[in-house]
Amino acid sequence: MKILRILGTTALVIVMAALGVRAASAADSTAANCSGASRAANPALRSVAAPVTVWLAGDSTMANPSSSPCPVGWGSQFDALFNSDVTVKNQAVGGRSIQTWLYEGNVSGTKGSDGECRLTSDTYSSRWQAMLNGTTGMKAGDYLFIQFGINDSSSTCPRHVGPARYQQLMTTMARAALARGAHPVLLTPVAAITCSGSTATKNRGFVTQTLAAGAATGAPVVDLQTLSVSLYNSLRFCPNNGDYGSGPVGAFFCNDHTHFETYGAQRIAGLVAGEVRRQNLPLAMYLK
Repeated sequence: MKILRILGTTALVIVMAALGVRAASAADSTAANCSGASRAANPALRSVAAPVTVWLAGDSTMANPSSSPCPVGWGSQFDALFNSDVTVKNQAVGGRSIQTWLYEGNVSGTKGSDGECRLTSDTYSSRWQAMLNGTTGMKAGDYLFIQFGINDSSSTCPRHVGPARYQQLMTTMARAALARGAHPVLLTPVAAITCSGSTATKNRGFVTQTLAAGAATGAPVVDLQTLSVSLYNSLRFCPNNGDYGSGPVGAFFCNDHTHFETYGAQRIAGLVAGEVRRQNLPLAMYLK
């Protein structure tokens, strides 16, 4: 009988131990499933965002301000919209067309038979060479925002750029970014404030060419002209009696009704950031 009792006790212990292992396994499995579900629900837990550099190429409507308080380009206000993992390097320069920005000093004052300003050399500007540098320039995961189309409409050289040439150069810049694993984002030129009665109207060209360059490279396009005009209408900037230095318009624009005061630059930067979010670009995860 004693032996039977011992055997029975031993069997009971074995059964209980087995049940305990199975219970523990089930609990571990449940915890793992919950953890996995949590990771799936929160992508931020799956990976840590890597630091990103956002490069800006454009004209005075994007450029950092000079010594005077006006103009202030929207690019100078872009960095503040992102968290500390983003560094904005603003290489926009006032007065430049896409061609003079790319070939600084090598665009002549005369046109060729094709109607385009002649290049005296095909050497890129130092700013573009620096961005193309394999060590310190654009790297995989970075972004390149390109916005020209204002000075390019000049009829005279060296700033003049025709539509076909404009599309070609924007496509070239976008493909250079892609070749380095960076993400180009193309922007139509931001609008100045012009009124037709009580309505703000579009006043920039090269929209079709920007869209075409985007289609050719797969780069997203931010139609900043349309966005800016819609903003001006929402702020009721029109009608305007020609006074661009006071009131709501004066707080937004310099008195040339083209360039921005700090407030205007902040609002335009906000439009670009909003479009980054709306288009669900990966860069949106860094927005504040």
